[in-house]
Amino acid sequence: MKQTPSLLLSCLALCLTSNAAENWPRFRGPLGTGHHVGAPLPTQWTADNILWRVELKGEGHSAPVNWDQRIFLTAALDKGAVRLVFALDARDGKLLWEQQIPCDAPGKTHKMNSFATPTCVTDGQRVVAFLDKAGIHCFDLNGKPLWSQKLGDFPGPWGISASPVFSGNLVIQNCDAQGASFIVALDKNTGKIVWRTPRGEKPMGGWGTPVEIRAGARAELIVAGEHGLDAYDPATGKSLWFCKGFNGRGEPGPEFAHGLIFMFNGKSGDIYAVRPGGSGDVSETHRAWQTPRPKIRDISSPIVVGEYLFGIDMKGSATTYEARTGKVLWSEKIPGAYSASPFESRGLIYINNEAGETLVIRPGPKLDLVSRNSLGERKGELFRASSAPINGRIYIRSDRALYCVGIK
Repeated sequence: MKQTPSLLLSCLALCLTSNAAENWPRFRGPLGTGHHVGAPLPTQWTADNILWRVELKGEGHSAPVNWDQRIFLTAALDKGAVRLVFALDARDGKLLWEQQIPCDAPGKTHKMNSFATPTCVTDGQRVVAFLDKAGIHCFDLNGKPLWSQKLGDFPGPWGISASPVFSGNLVIQNCDAQGASFIVALDKNTGKIVWRTPRGEKPMGGWGTPVEIRAGARAELIVAGEHGLDAYDPATGKSLWFCKGFNGRGEPGPEFAHGLIFMFNGKSGDIYAVRPGGSGDVSETHRAWQTPRPKIRDISSPIVVGEYLFGIDMKGSATTYEARTGKVLWSEKIPGAYSASPFESRGLIYINNEAGETLVIRPGPKLDLVSRNSLGERKGELFRASSAPINGRIYIRSDRALYCVGIK
């Protein structure tokens, strides 16, 4: 199926207009690929445009998600011994509820990671949070516990960051870890495991959040890993196809546009595009193109706007490609370190760096930097979470605070 920008916008509009308020209900928005349709956002701001800032209990890198006026986040205390799931009022940042989940043996996490990196997912009735060794937990929107399930020990010093996603009546969680890995689907009403599919032995941790796409009449659940891209039947967990990557880690998520899946590796390696709908190993048959990337790691996900594919690596090397061919159009160094993934709104790309500065870029055949926007001097804060556009405001999370940016 050829996916056009107008089809993508129609799908997003349906997701967002089915509710009275805009909802950004999962990691990177309704489709998991960072595209926003809704109230216009500010394109330029300073610290004067911070409508509110709230200090968060604990630390973490999970991104803000919302349903109506509730924002859901996670954090960790005492080096991961206590995990927090909580809701804030989107209007003023007031704490609405908080749940604490103990973790007797939290283990280790990498300095680039945290003990609260996976982002919550909500469907307007429940909110689900994955807390690795502390389990996966489901609450109603008022914080009442509904069910919990332990999924594994997740060994290794790397930690995890894969976020849960909904597919119909299932909540799906990628459980890559050092060693034996798997992906699992649970009944979202009961927490009962519906299917579980092995993902082989992994030398590192687990970071790839699934994205569900349509390939003709077939749904495909796309999951990045250390070795490449896997596609599964979201209803049964059956493996559909695999495309070998180039130097994996799996942190960047897949983008889907023009009937192609676009993927960075995580470590330095070629960017590549894959046609969905295959069977078995499609590395030779369904890879549409590949193009070398700079020899720097990619953590941020790629994003397509119109005919342009944009990406930025950890050290700020920004590149735009022709989406259909992989041809490099331009590559420029932009100051800052980048861990968060971008989002797009009204044809503009927003990407925040680890110092809390947000770049707004108009995609095109050459760099068009619309603005560089600061929250002011924020010593000691680290901004690795992806930002969330909701109801004309932008919610930006540091490791220990949440900011609401808008026009006063």
